[in-house]
Amino acid sequence: MATPDITPVQAIRSLANNDRLIGWREYVGLPDMQVSRLKAKVDTGALTSALHVNNLEFFEKAGRPWVRFHPPRDDSSDAEQFAEARVRDQREVKNSGGQTERRCVIATQLVIGPQSFTIEVTLTNRDDMVFAMLLGRTAMRIGKLLVDPRKSWLAGEPRF
Repeated sequence: MATPDITPVQAIRSLANNDRLIGWREYVGLPDMQVSRLKAKVDTGALTSALHVNNLEFFEKAGRPWVRFHPPRDDSSDAEQFAEARVRDQREVKNSGGQTERRCVIATQLVIGPQSFTIEVTLTNRDDMVFAMLLGRTAMRIGKLLVDPRKSWLAGEPRF
């Protein structure tokens, strides 16, 4: 028996109650960094996700490269806690101004609504950006997320 074809509009409507449908901006959590809630811009034009950090320091642990940094906070907490992560890679990335910069890449757990999965994220200074985190399409592919660019905050609060 053949499966009937559905239009793109019908497909989007069938996803309206799907917890993998997100808007162009969402709240995310980064439990590995003790960040419970952070505003992120969902950017289908960016390949890699990016996270604003302060005080980035490189060091070695068990003979491997690691980084220590202050992750962004989106709450009223004054306490700046350091986070640490193993460096997975260093990559040349074009920033929003079109300039190429070398960035450190780490893996971290991302929580968006009820979903949780590991993504790669580059660490950079995003002080001049509205959003401390940019969620790129590689992370969206890993999480099997669909974006409705007309909407915001579809995933709700990160749940972990």
